[in-house]
Amino acid sequence: MTARAFVVGHPIRHSRSPLIHGHWLAEHGLDGSYERIDVAPEAFEAFIRGLPASGFAGGNVTIPHKEAAYQLADSLTERAKKIGAVNTLIVEGDRVRGDNTDAPGFIAHLDHSLGERWPERTGGSALVLGAGGAARAIVVGLVERGLSVRIANRSPERARVLAELDPEHIEALAWEAVPDALSDTGLLVNTTSLGMAGHPPLDLDLAPLPDRAAVADIVYVPLETPLLAAARARGLAAVDGLGMLLHQAVPGFAAWFGLRPEVTPALRQIIVADLVAK
Repeated sequence: MTARAFVVGHPIRHSRSPLIHGHWLAEHGLDGSYERIDVAPEAFEAFIRGLPASGFAGGNVTIPHKEAAYQLADSLTERAKKIGAVNTLIVEGDRVRGDNTDAPGFIAHLDHSLGERWPERTGGSALVLGAGGAARAIVVGLVERGLSVRIANRSPERARVLAELDPEHIEALAWEAVPDALSDTGLLVNTTSLGMAGHPPLDLDLAPLPDRAAVADIVYVPLETPLLAAARARGLAAVDGLGMLLHQAVPGFAAWFGLRPEVTPALRQIIVADLVAK
């Protein structure tokens, strides 16, 4: 029986998830399909309610439906509850379970790029710039990995709300305090749109960062943001945003198609080629 999965959003034509999952289906010779589905916000509840009878094993959720999926899923993983958003749905009989794989996807990408001992090498401290949905997932993943996390956002109230997730391990900083905080930061993560194509760059002098520090940017258009270029120029480890997209797809594929795939250089090159073509 053919297993079927999807990515749902509005609009959805930009999604690269079909390229990722299509590659894995072909690589492993699996009888399955993965398709884009465009659903407007007003029709999303009916879409979710209809999933158990749809023949789909589940799917991914992207903008603007992640928070709605969190509200509508019949059950949630503990991670999804912490993050407050769902990007992965699994149909289980007549119920739909919601998960969020952005957190483990980000951590898996760091493990792949920096080696699994990176928390020790970087000193176990992270500074996250931004406090939106992506930041929330990343902070949850970092705390689960044992790091202490500081969050800075241009709107300080959002950072304070995010810090309330785990006040023992998360602290909110004023945006103006970021330069002074760099000297004892082991991992710097940009989750803002600064540096993305069409947006201004993140204006931040990386000179105070320790030599052991790593810098990550979740932006992947362009792959080499000004922040990452500055990190490389300083001789620091630099982690681009594409790997998070690739690694977050792994748990969903495993749930729907019964096989845990690997993120390989060949898959990365397929997505890079598509980014360049656009």
